[in-house]
Amino acid sequence: MARSKSSHKWLREHFDDEYVKKAQQEGYRSRAVYKLKEIQDKDHLLRPGTKVVDLGAAPGGWSQVAVQLVGRTGRVVASDILPIDPIPNVEFVLGDFREQAVLNELLNLLDDEKADLVLSDMAPNMSGMDAVDQPRAIYLCELALDMAQQVLKPGGSFLVKLFQGDGSDKFLQELRRHFKTVKIRKPSASRPRSREVYVLGQGFLV
Repeated sequence: MARSKSSHKWLREHFDDEYVKKAQQEGYRSRAVYKLKEIQDKDHLLRPGTKVVDLGAAPGGWSQVAVQLVGRTGRVVASDILPIDPIPNVEFVLGDFREQAVLNELLNLLDDEKADLVLSDMAPNMSGMDAVDQPRAIYLCELALDMAQQVLKPGGSFLVKLFQGDGSDKFLQELRRHFKTVKIRKPSASRPRSREVYVLGQGFLV
């Protein structure tokens, strides 16, 4: 099937992208690592000993960054409905964390301890129709928040990708009910025309 002009344009932009090139040079699995790295430089979420849950982890870029920073005393437990190539010292659960069996496996890997940080870079497969895509994106944010509430320790942090639009203000209100502080970050590696931002909740209130 022939590619559309828009997909040709996207591919050309993708391979000309400075962050794509940088990721290839530095051995990272996606350009998204630079979004997390910039937030990390500002907010210092990942430290030696941090216990992390990475939701929607494929292809594994954020887990790569996290496992480097948490060190031997930390933990990185990752999950996705898509498989990923193994990453040393990252414990991966394949499946949908809404399913009880998958959730139980995640909890078991944490040894019934609570996490310090939940990450979610999840996004739906985009159809190009905002009326379809935006509710799906907000739903993924809500799922990630629900998971964070189950696994975070008091005072823990939650970083989630949010597409601004219908439902985003309501989601932010909900976050403010559960965290002492809520900040919005727009990393340089986020394409300027994209409505994506990253929302950071800190100080989880139980």
